[in-house]
Amino acid sequence: MDIKRTLPLAVLFALLIVLAVLFFTAGDEQPPLLDPVASPDDQGAVPALARQTRTVTLFFLSENDYLLHPEEREIYSYEQTVFEAKQTIEELVKGSSNGAVASIPVGTRLREIYITRDGVAYVDFSRELMDNHRSGTSAEMATVFAIVNSLTYNFESIKRVLILIEGNERETLNGHIDLTRPLLPRLDLIAN
Repeated sequence: MDIKRTLPLAVLFALLIVLAVLFFTAGDEQPPLLDPVASPDDQGAVPALARQTRTVTLFFLSENDYLLHPEEREIYSYEQTVFEAKQTIEELVKGSSNGAVASIPVGTRLREIYITRDGVAYVDFSRELMDNHRSGTSAEMATVFAIVNSLTYNFESIKRVLILIEGNERETLNGHIDLTRPLLPRLDLIAN
């Protein structure tokens, strides 16, 4: 063969090999293995980088004066408010450690929390929040505003709270407090 013909073919062949190597090895980069702000999983495991804690204030009803009394708890710190808000409500669901009346009925589970940019927290509970709820205006008010006040008191970005049951809006929990719109905190219900 003539050298003038083989040289361009050799260069073209070498160029094809280089392009093939680049094409087949370009996708080998691995993403980071640890997301430092991931949410705790169902077993309560927390990523290693999220082990700092902060104190939050929860509110529970007292039988002595029918006001909401503060109780502090430690939760894990995260950059995203939603992860801290979830832990706060999960602590509220656990009940008081100081003997106050439980704000949330037994068997209730937190399904999810969503926080909008305009400061509305959508808090989605299992149906036990309604089904196992004690009757009466003061019981319903204590439950609703223990939730609302616990979130708005601890998180500056949460201004109002809308309570959902199984992902759906409800008119009330037990016939007394309007749940069809996001609620503002009721600080007048908190004991001094």
